Amino acid sequence: MLTLGDIIQATIGTETKGLPGSERPIRDVVIDSRQAGPDCLFVGLKGASVDGSDFADDAIAKGAVAVIVSRAPAGAAQVWTRDAAAASITPPIALVVPDTLWALQELAAYWRRRMTVRVVGVTGSVGKTVTKELTASVLSRRYVTLRNEGNLNNEIGLPLTLLKVTPKTEYAVLEMGMYALGEIARLAEIALPSVGVVTNVEPVHLERLGTIERIAQAKSELVQALPADGVAVLNGDDPRVRAMAALTKARVFTYGLTPDCDLYATDIESQGLEGIRFRLHYRGEAIHARAALLGTHSVHTALAAAAVALNEGLSWQEIMAGLMDVSAQLRLIATPAIRGALILDDTYNASPKSTIAALNLLAELKGRRIAVLGDMLELGALEDEGHRKVARRAIEVVSRLITVGKRGRIIGEEALACGMSPENVVIVDTNQDAIRILSEWIQEGDIILVKGSRGMHMEDIVKALRAS
Repeated sequence: MLTLGDIIQATIGTETKGLPGSERPIRDVVIDSRQAGPDCLFVGLKGASVDGSDFADDAIAKGAVAVIVSRAPAGAAQVWTRDAAAASITPPIALVVPDTLWALQELAAYWRRRMTVRVVGVTGSVGKTVTKELTASVLSRRYVTLRNEGNLNNEIGLPLTLLKVTPKTEYAVLEMGMYALGEIARLAEIALPSVGVVTNVEPVHLERLGTIERIAQAKSELVQALPADGVAVLNGDDPRVRAMAALTKARVFTYGLTPDCDLYATDIESQGLEGIRFRLHYRGEAIHARAALLGTHSVHTALAAAAVALNEGLSWQEIMAGLMDVSAQLRLIATPAIRGALILDDTYNASPKSTIAALNLLAELKGRRIAVLGDMLELGALEDEGHRKVARRAIEVVSRLITVGKRGRIIGEEALACGMSPENVVIVDTNQDAIRILSEWIQEGDIILVKGSRGMHMEDIVKALRAS
């Protein structure tokens, strides 16, 4: 368990072995003073409008035995800095550092290096969260496995996850997100992954990075960080991902839908809301498989998880059990709605590729099909064409269409331009407008896809129409 001595050594650089109080255990690490409790460490991060160091006294009052801050708290606490040590460690202590985020990351890196855990890093433009979940599900059939909670995949969330590793943890499956070049490299520097999975390269965050080549460069930082005895698990169907094989020292293992991949799938069949069936091929062996994932496009997620598991020595029996774990299906969830309708909740995020995949699943289901589609954000120069492409697929699938937001309007206008009846297309500005329209439209047996970028908060539509 993390101790006060560990925190001081990792962030201040002072050796504390044998110092009275150094073995005091830390039971939790928090960045929100409202979550502080006895024997916790509070890290005061500086945000755009709030400085967490302002809440150090509140954390101490709630039982925090240590705080990492940019300035000493007003309340009583033993203050440690890089230039000043003490003869003993008397909680509560305040570690004053120039950069509290840096200190959190250094603490996580220090702790990770003390553990023997094997780290699997997962990145990609689309599908990395569900790939992380399913990979962890499969590995947990044999190993004690930790994963990022939700989408804690950035420079804050990943260190917090690593600090939950214990000597009993055998694997940590860590999603690695990014907005700029160098960010995945920094996460890999902290986590030291031995296995790296890259799902795909799509025009997500194009607005920030400028070109899809720069997105590929950013994603490749994971495989470049792998050691020579590691494994780079690459989507062989994506040319930009396959090209990353030339950038890594690690052994390369590809997955996809063609026989030139190390692991590939054929005979893919959707069973609607019951998941997918397919046949896996590996080293001349063919295995019938199922996965509790919705839509035929999800086979790539199953392939990535199986590829990691094969390289980590799991049996086919263990892999099959993990693939059928329904809790790994985070992205698209079937939810009962009012009046006997069904909502396909895919509000986690959106890109043109993932939205078209969701529409493809909708097309496989029986019932009157309605789509509620919102803005797809950060597409940069591909914004207009990306939304129009979604519209052209939507008119082939749905009976009625609601679009939400300024960019969603492009979908609605393109659907009308392509001949969809004006009485079946409604263009609105807000989720509340969409809820009002849906409340009038919904009938028993309807299937309603709700999808948009995370910043659109379209989960509010699902909550409002969910069956009580």
